Amino acid sequence: MTEARLKAMARTRALKAGHFIFEFDTPGMGRICKNAGCEFVILDTEHSGFGIETTKRMLRFFEAADLPTIVRVPSKDYKDIARACDAGAEGVMLPMVSTPEEAERIVRSMKYTPRGDRGVILRAALDGYTEGPTGEKLAAQNARTTLFAQIETAEGVGNAEAIAAIDGVDCLWVGHFDLSCSLGIPGQFDHPDFVGAIEAVIAAGRKAGKSLGRLVPDVASGAALYKQGFDFIAYSADAWVLGDALADALRNLREACA
Repeated sequence: MTEARLKAMARTRALKAGHFIFEFDTPGMGRICKNAGCEFVILDTEHSGFGIETTKRMLRFFEAADLPTIVRVPSKDYKDIARACDAGAEGVMLPMVSTPEEAERIVRSMKYTPRGDRGVILRAALDGYTEGPTGEKLAAQNARTTLFAQIETAEGVGNAEAIAAIDGVDCLWVGHFDLSCSLGIPGQFDHPDFVGAIEAVIAAGRKAGKSLGRLVPDVASGAALYKQGFDFIAYSADAWVLGDALADALRNLREACA
């Protein structure tokens, strides 16, 4: 439970394939995702109805399946960041990180002294309710918590190099829809401005030696982005996969019965 697996993943450029969860909070999701081949999952509390109690419960489901979990929190507020970490999140994803100052504040909210200002709770969900020397516990948690900073504003793109250089930022994760909206070209992912923004984020990640992440709707998009340098690839989300698979199966069934 207290292993720093996401941190280790972020130190390589090998493909890490995962999945977004924002709809289904059932106990079986951990095993379903693990058996499907996921190497990580993202539990989305920004755009879902999941609260902290649901988040804490679901983290236990994914721990039981031995599946590293990133919690996307709803804001950059200390209370949201620290509560996710206290609930046992190994990784935390933050929306709309636009400046290095914001990134630094986020890191300090995630980390214990001497790197940060996070309030201390031990023998709780974050450390498996185990005993141990305080100093060792704090150091282990600081080594474990992994930050996925979402670059999804024009300002964030402009500051991507400085954000990536912050000690404690492990991955630049592009929020493609919000980024396209911030650039004034909603959903136009082939637009030169969007393509240029992606190139700037890739260059920033490479210069700092940091991972790059994206959500993708299909295999072809994921493969193309991996070739560009994105190594954390989240394939679709729970509700979308079910909806697409069911629609395809019912269409085939009707055709077969016609």
